[in-house]
Amino acid sequence: MPDLPEIGHNDFEKASRILRARAGIVLGGHKREMAERTLALKARRLGLQSVKEYLDHLEANSQSEHWDGFVNAFTINHTAFFREQHHFPILAEFAKRRKKPFSVWCCASSTGEEPYSIAITLREACTAPDTGISIFATDIDTHAVERAREGMYSMERVKPVPEEYLHRYFQRGAGRRAGMVRVKPELRGMIEFDVLNLLSTNWPPSQSFDAIFCRNTMIYFDKATQTRILERFAGVLKPGGLLFAGHSENFTYLTKAFRLLGQTVYEAI
Repeated sequence: MPDLPEIGHNDFEKASRILRARAGIVLGGHKREMAERTLALKARRLGLQSVKEYLDHLEANSQSEHWDGFVNAFTINHTAFFREQHHFPILAEFAKRRKKPFSVWCCASSTGEEPYSIAITLREACTAPDTGISIFATDIDTHAVERAREGMYSMERVKPVPEEYLHRYFQRGAGRRAGMVRVKPELRGMIEFDVLNLLSTNWPPSQSFDAIFCRNTMIYFDKATQTRILERFAGVLKPGGLLFAGHSENFTYLTKAFRLLGQTVYEAI
C-alpha cells in the first residue's frame, strides 16, 4: 500500500476553517489525529502528493465534485428508530389538533430512521394519512440521503420499532436479503428526501411547516450559527409550530423566537 500523502503542520487548521465555512461544523482539536488521517486518505484516492493540494483545490473550487466527499467525511450519522421516544406521542397529539395540510421538516435525517419514525407516528395518529400529510427530510451527507431513500435496514437496526409497526410498515427480505427489511412504499411515499446544508440560503422555497425536527445537530455549531439557524426555523414554521430539539440542546437563551414547552420541545412565538 502506498504511503499516505504529506500532512502539513497547518492542514488541520485549514480543514477546520473551510469545513466550518461550508457546513458550520466545528472540528474540535481532539479530533486532529482522526481528521488528518481522513484528509490524507482522501488526498491519496485523488492521486495527490499532499493534503495541502487537496485543501487548496477545495478552497479554490466552490463547485468541486469533491466537496460532498469532504463534508461527508466529517458528519456523524448516529441515529435510531424512535430515538428520544418521548417526542413522538407529543407529535401525534399535536398533529391531531392541527388542520391539514400538515407538514414536518426533519432537517438532519441521516440514514432515514428519524423521518420514517415520524411517518409511522403520523400514519397512526391521523385519519386519512395518505392525503394532506407530508414530510420533508434533508441532510448534508449525500451518502446518508441515498441510504434513507432506499429505506433498507438490518433487523438489528429496527429493534426499537414495535412489533405491530414492523409487520405493518416493513417488508422482510428473502434470499440474499434475508435478515433485512425495507420500508413499505406507502411509508416512503410520505417523505421527500433531499440534500440540504443548513448554512445554505437555499432553504425550502415557498414552504412552511407545522413542526421541525432538529435533534442533536446544533451541538456541532457555534452559538452564533445556532442563533441564526433558529431564527430561520422560526421563519418557516406556521404560527404555533413546534421545534423538536435534542436532549442535550438548550435554546432558551439563544433567541426570543421560541418558548420552551418542556421535554426539549419549543413553540414558535
